[in-house]
Amino acid sequence: MITDQDIIHLQAVVNELKAAGRYNELLSIVGVPTLQQLNLEAAKARLSPLVITSDYRFLLPAYKKEVVLPPIHKALYILFLNHPEGIEYKRLVDYKEELTDLYRSIGTRINDHVIEKSIDRLVSPLDNSVNEKAARIKSTFAMCMDEYQLSYYMIANHTVRHIEGSSKIWFERKKSISLPRELVTMEFQ
Repeated sequence: MITDQDIIHLQAVVNELKAAGRYNELLSIVGVPTLQQLNLEAAKARLSPLVITSDYRFLLPAYKKEVVLPPIHKALYILFLNHPEGIEYKRLVDYKEELTDLYRSIGTRINDHVIEKSIDRLVSPLDNSVNEKAARIKSTFAMCMDEYQLSYYMIANHTVRHIEGSSKIWFERKKSISLPRELVTMEFQ
């Protein structure tokens, strides 16, 4: 168990290493994975709320920015916000109706034939459309923030490991958005 005294001692050692300019030793003690995790935790404190307005504009008020995306991208993003447990891309077809309803609500001037064709491509495991859309969403959010903050807003890997029986191990390669949902406001609902 780590005590307050241990933390005070650790702070003193860190301060000595910094004062001596021995950042390499400090980095080797902390380690790159831990440093990356610390950066993620620091970014978490600087996250902006995401407000999706009644007319489906994506606003980041703390950054004073709007994330401008086409309607199909917005529909995909909202689908993933609606399912914080994550969705496997190969199972997007199970969410086809919800995705279609979202796209129709957002793309009010798009005809039904175009909507159906776009959604069919998006949910097809044989088409790369979903990866293209997720990449576009990521690059658009990246214009508004640093890479650590971005990791909370993008559709990213969330692997779930399952162990069944004695020797069966399988993984679900789910994708999800890790932005804390208390920071998300959807005014259209």
